[in-house]
Amino acid sequence: MIAVQQLEKSFGKQHILRGINLNVQKGDVVAIIGPSGSGKTTLLRCLNYLERPEAGLITIGDAAVNCAKASKRDIHNLRQRTAMVFQQYNLFRHKTALENVMECLVVVKKLPKAEARERSVALLERVGLGDKLDAYPSRLSGGQQQRVGIARALAINPEAILFDEPTSALDPELVGEVLAVIRQIAQEGITMVIVTHELAFAQEVANHVIFMEDGQIVEEGSPQELFVSPREERTKQFLNRFRQVEYSI
Repeated sequence: MIAVQQLEKSFGKQHILRGINLNVQKGDVVAIIGPSGSGKTTLLRCLNYLERPEAGLITIGDAAVNCAKASKRDIHNLRQRTAMVFQQYNLFRHKTALENVMECLVVVKKLPKAEARERSVALLERVGLGDKLDAYPSRLSGGQQQRVGIARALAINPEAILFDEPTSALDPELVGEVLAVIRQIAQEGITMVIVTHELAFAQEVANHVIFMEDGQIVEEGSPQELFVSPREERTKQFLNRFRQVEYSI
């Protein structure tokens, strides 16, 4: 489904990703965890070429890119396979919730407006926003805006959805409503890669967890393996620190 081989990415002299190898099977829910600055978001953004890697191979479905010599056509084909849900929602402020979801269907997928509207209404109802079709982002809570973003990602029927810290910009009381929608999508068998600091959620929803640090995958495995009996000392330290923070709140 998704295969990454020896992925390299730098920003100037700063080496961000160091020979990343990753495999995601169809229907997998993969959670990527790790300290800030470990390269998690950069890896996610490289998967759909929001960031351009210097080297490595990326395959998503039947689209493959040699990052050292990727053509515009290669990149376009790769991007067609995924949808991204961003930390900061990235909604059009001058468009309603319905128009935000319809936009990609009309502009990218070239659907007739009536068909795009019908599909968009169904998706907004699916994420619990059937009563907010005509609301502008300024009239929506952060959790509601993020759910519009999820509906927009679902609209193009991607082979995989990439979530970049989908709850990090939310007030604590709004996190649950977004996680509930992601949990529902996971149960439907949609392939997802989720960068998150919500460790309890990752342990519950993911079937595969990756711990990253310093641009490398330190350890990966099932939630049971990584959260309950991690092998690497650095993974143990990271998890212990997070648990101490949770206990102190």
